[in-house]
Formats: sequence, structure tokens, C-alpha cells
Amino acid sequence: MSADRRKILVTSALPYANGSLHMGHLVEYLQTDIWVRFQKLRGHDCIYVCASDTHGTPIMIKANELGESPESLVERVSAEFARDFADFGVDFDNFYTTHSPENEQLTVELYEALREKGDIYTKSIEQAYDEKKGMFLPDRYVRGTCPVCGAEDQYGDACENCHSTYTPADLIDPVSVVSGTTPVTRESEHYFFRLSDYEDRLKAWMASAKLDRAVVAKLDEWFEAGLQDWDISRDAPYFGFRIPGTDDKYFYVWLDAPVGYPASFMNLCARRDDLDFDEYWKPGHDTEVYHFIGKDIMYFHTLFWPAVLEGAGWRTPTSVFAHGFLTVNGQKMSKSRGTFITARTYLDNLDPNYLRYYYAAKLGPTIEDIDLNLEDFVARVNSDLVGKLVNIASRCAGFIGKRFDGKLADSLADPALFDEVAAASERIAGHYEQREYSKAMRLVMGLADKANRYIDEHKPWVMIKDESQQDAVQAVCTQGLNLFRSLMIYLAPVLPDVADRARSFLGEAEWHWENASTPLLGATINKFQPLLTRVEADKVNTMVEQSKESLAAEPAAEADDDTISIDDFMKVDLRVAKIAAADPVEGADKLLKLTLDLGDSTRQVFAGIKAAYDPATLVDRHVVVVANLAPRKMRFGVSEGMVLAAGPGGEDIFLLSPDDGAEAGMRVK
Repeated sequence: MSADRRKILVTSALPYANGSLHMGHLVEYLQTDIWVRFQKLRGHDCIYVCASDTHGTPIMIKANELGESPESLVERVSAEFARDFADFGVDFDNFYTTHSPENEQLTVELYEALREKGDIYTKSIEQAYDEKKGMFLPDRYVRGTCPVCGAEDQYGDACENCHSTYTPADLIDPVSVVSGTTPVTRESEHYFFRLSDYEDRLKAWMASAKLDRAVVAKLDEWFEAGLQDWDISRDAPYFGFRIPGTDDKYFYVWLDAPVGYPASFMNLCARRDDLDFDEYWKPGHDTEVYHFIGKDIMYFHTLFWPAVLEGAGWRTPTSVFAHGFLTVNGQKMSKSRGTFITARTYLDNLDPNYLRYYYAAKLGPTIEDIDLNLEDFVARVNSDLVGKLVNIASRCAGFIGKRFDGKLADSLADPALFDEVAAASERIAGHYEQREYSKAMRLVMGLADKANRYIDEHKPWVMIKDESQQDAVQAVCTQGLNLFRSLMIYLAPVLPDVADRARSFLGEAEWHWENASTPLLGATINKFQPLLTRVEADKVNTMVEQSKESLAAEPAAEADDDTISIDDFMKVDLRVAKIAAADPVEGADKLLKLTLDLGDSTRQVFAGIKAAYDPATLVDRHVVVVANLAPRKMRFGVSEGMVLAAGPGGEDIFLLSPDDGAEAGMRVK
């Protein structure tokens, strides 16, 4: 191995095995795959591992809802992940699972090392407990109002709005996601990791890791607030690894999930004699380890994980690369708008190379969100990939195949132009290395424009009519195909399938990055086949409609009959309630938040009557409410019942009210 050949281990965050991959997930895996493919194309030893994240209460509850075991659920979903990743060209060296003997072995090893150092201790804590379900609640199974910024409907461990971290006990108006009831607090003995002792060591690691400035700024906020020791245990029932020496305590999923990185690598090492586990995970070796993650899990990967590794005597990551979220058409992904698109729905309609390129054209190294604008998606892919890149080859290949028996000329018509493209090699490589994919794509497409201008200027379709210009046609088309070849090598990390087809067309067994700087001359190429077709807007529209249809179909699958029995109806608890308060809901077009006084209790109900009623006129009115409806978690909070109304909708909604005779049931403006 040459002295400058690097040994690199790369991971992406582990997808949680309780649902399908969607377009937002793919931002990370495509970003990572592009970087890994680039490193391999440059000649480095680069290993890419990942795994399904399979433990925790959500998996256990999901499996119970589906009537299967957690093991069966995660095995089935993991297989789905593997298929979707493969079809998008995400080329893992190993895709594994955290529910594995390697993961349990390494989790226990790290835990024992930390315990021997005195970094693990136990104490009794008050914990959220769901009395209705008879279980302690994980942090993310309690939702409420953020105690820092006041954002509603936030998780019990961190706020998605202001990114503050806290405990479920700190939430305002907490609610159990499992039952919709208000949790109580109970004491339980838990195991803690002394994260508070690691501030100086973490700051030293941050300096060496050269994290993005926005990540550093967020870490500084957490340091300023003071690091809190980390609860690494959970009470039974829990799907995960039991803590040694206990009967009913389990490792918190966020301890064993990142261990999935070395565990997946260990599983790969067992099958490959050229890999040494310690060389990548123990100190003192000239190797690199990088984690690609979303900005929502920075706390775990830039504080907990490096501290655990440092404390256990393992090596810390070389760096952690965080990215932003995906919006579609400028908004959060939405099932009602059909923009919450699963990976499989996309694949059923469109070529994965389109999305790989579009994301690359948008991605940079920061945590800024990127937007998938579907109209721009169609226009950019058709313009750049079909109109510019593939067009170079299609305009030249036919002349070489038909007139010159597929043989390229022995020299270039314009060596200076080829040298200009070759000279861009290191600039493009630098952009890839720094994850400045959008800059790399702009530079490559700028060179594609020059290649097309060259062909336009020389017009081989005109020259071919002049017998004296035949050699010139061969030279011009050889020039064009070599420009295409260099650009295709530069884009091979982004468009691996297209690059493979282009390489086969040009009759080459393999490509390396440096091949882009040396022309292919005097070689015989194969018959040109279309490399990529245009994006059809109607297929994009079909994909969106299918996403809407899949959502609409979900409730229908659950019911065999639209009727209910009299016994079912008798279960409905209808009561008269007084409206104590009525308030608009910020960010909602149709909702009012009603505070209802039922005499023996107070309820919060969200009602879609904003267009029909002035909130001020509703206070002190009486309404009929379904009092035993299961609480429903909404984006704006939990609705604890339903007020009865009738009408076609919009302004024509009439609350059913027992108030004064003629006024009963009438809308008041």
C-alpha cells in the first residue's frame, strides 16, 4: 500500500426498524455512499458499515400492535431496508443488525470497562410511569410542552424547536404517547454514566475532529448549560440487552445503538482476513473513523458516544459529519399532500440516479436543510444529466460506431480543452472530500457546457457529409467522447449505475480517479445504448398520488364493516360540557383549542370549527362532548375528546348545543 493510501471506516446512522425508509432518510445514506465511493475511486481502503437499530420500547410496542415478536419485526424490516438501499445503489460493505451477539458482546465490554473505572454508578430516580399500561415510559414516549421555549408536542428528552435537552419530568402538561393519559412518577434504581466528568476530554476531541461550526456552536451551548450524567438503563419490559448482574434492567437503546457500528465491523472482520478490528477501534493506529448523522442526533454522537469510547479506552471518531433535514416543495414532508414518499414508492416510479444527482446538487457540509422541489427536480435532472452530460456521448458515439467501426482516433483534436477538464480533477476531488457536493456538481456541469459548445462549434453532423473531413470527424468525436468519459469518472460516485454503463460502452474494465486525466485513444468502443432517459413529470405526479393513496387506504384496511352495533353505541359517553376557554391554534388553519368543563374534570379538545365561530362568542356556551374517546396526539398537542357538530363544513358547521331553545345548534358570529 502506498504511503498516502488511507484506511477509512465510515458509518451512517442506524435506521430504526419500526417503519419504511423515506425520502428524508435517503439524504444521509446517499450523502455517505457518494463520499465512500469517491474515496474508493481515489484508491483508498474505505469500508462502509451500517445496521438496523432494533432495540427499545417503540419496537416492542409496534411488534405487539402487529401481533408478532420484536425479533420477527426487526428481521422483516431489516430485509426491507437492505432491498431499498441496494436498489438506490447504497453499497454497504456490511449491513447488519444491533440485535446481534457481536453487539451484545461489545456493549457489555464497554460497560464493564466504564464500571471498572468508576464511571458507572446507580441511584434511584423518579420516572414517568403509565398506570394504564403498567409500564415505565421511555423519554420519547412522553410528550408535552418544552419547558425552555414553550413549543408544544415535544419529546420528553429534547425539543425539536430549540434543541434543548431535559427529562420528561421537566415537560409542561406531559402526556403518555402509549395511552394518552397523564403519567405519574415512580421511583426506580437506574445506572448512570458520569458524562459530567468528560467536558475537558470532549473539548479536546472536538478540536481534533474539526467539527462544523454550527455543530461546535450547539456543543458550546450544551457545555455552558452543564453536562448531565447519562441514564444508560431502562426498566423491564424492554426489548434489548439485559445489564449483567440484574434481573429487570436493560441497556438503554442509545447505549447499544452506536455500538452497532463496531459490531457491524466486527461481523465483517470475521469474514475478511484483511481486516483487523483493533486497528480501527483501538488507539494507536493510523486509521480514520467517520460517522455521518442527522442534526437531530448530534447530542448522542458528539457527547455520549465519544465519551463512552474515551472512557472505555477505545479510539474516538476522527470526525462526525452532520446534515440537515429534507423539505419537499419548501415544506415538511406531508402525508396529506403526498410528499411523505417512501423509498419503495419512489423506486416504483423513478430511476434512483435522478435522486442521487439531485441530492448531490443540493448538498453541502453544513447542517442546513435541503429542499426537494419536485418541479425543479424534473427540470434540473433533464437539463443537467440528459441535456448536458449524456447528450455529449449520444452526439458523438453514432459517428464513431457507423463510420469508423467503433474505433477512436489516435489523437485529440483539441488537447488544450481536454487538459482544462483534466486540470479540474483536484478541485473536484477537494469538493468531494469536504462534502461540498453541490460545488462539485456545478463545476462538472460547467465543464459539460464547454464540451457541448465544442461539439456545437465543430458540427460533426455537417462535417460527415464532406469526404475530406472524415478524419476530422473521427478526431472531433473522439475529443467529445473523452470529455464525456472524464466527466463521467468525476460523477461516478454520484451516478454509479450510469458510470458502469458508460464504462462498458467505452470498453474499459475499471475506472480510477486518475483515469479522468489520461485520454482513451485508439481503442475500439461498443455500440452506444441510451444511458439515461428524461424524467417524466407525470411519473412524479403518479408518485405523489400513490403516496396520498397509501395514506387514505390505511384506515380502510382496519375495518370490515362501516356499521356499529347498538352495544357499540351504548359505549359512547355523551356529556354536556361548558366551554371555559376557546383559543385559536397557532399554525393551524381550521382548529380552535377548547377548554371544556365537564363538572368533575377539565378537558382540552381541538375542534375544526375556526371558520364558523369567533372564539370569543364560545366562552360559557354548552356543548355535547364524547367524553370517553381515546386521547389523540396531534401536532399541536393532545385532544381529549370530541365536541359534536353538524354541517357540510367551512362556515357551515353547527355545534350541537343544549343552550336556549331556538339558539340551540345555531352558529354565533
